[in-house]
Amino acid sequence: MDETTNVIFAGVGGQGVLLIAELLALAAAAAGHDVKQTEVHGVSQRGGAVESHVRYGPKVWSPLVTPGQAHAVVGLEKLEALRFAHYVRPDGVIIVNDYEIPPASVGAAVAKYPHHAIEFLCSKGLNVVALPATKWAEDLGNVRVANMILLGVLSTYLDIPSEVWERTLETRIPDRILALNRQAFQLGASITHRASVKA
Repeated sequence: MDETTNVIFAGVGGQGVLLIAELLALAAAAAGHDVKQTEVHGVSQRGGAVESHVRYGPKVWSPLVTPGQAHAVVGLEKLEALRFAHYVRPDGVIIVNDYEIPPASVGAAVAKYPHHAIEFLCSKGLNVVALPATKWAEDLGNVRVANMILLGVLSTYLDIPSEVWERTLETRIPDRILALNRQAFQLGASITHRASVKA
């Protein structure tokens, strides 16, 4: 593929946004692509908004994805998916964790949180894959692997071979948690290409 592939990851601090962005960058490089990744945008401590852009292809000049050009937007929670939805291209996909983390700025006014963000995105004719990744991660025994479930979903939309993903996980994830992260990744990879997945 001659085209540059553009992906945006968005969530809040503590959800592992930067880890899965790094894993994509490493996997793309291992597959022979030129890769550019942004530094963190936003506040990376727990609770602050975090985004990371990853671009790969034959030759990539800039790490920044422009609005309307993302092949995939991965939202680790609903508000962040909504905030970055305008980056997706018409034939792209928005992968959303059906999970809510009200930002500090909302405070007690929880009613201001866009609880119907997924329905709103679908109503705009966007290709949305929504799944309860946090709940499934809890079922696996560790809520922290929700990010890996979402990365597994994303992997099936990209031109990176499964064996490269496997090697990348083995290289980057510590041995003590590799099996769990691999299980989460494979779970995500097994349920993709559905318009919406409910618990």
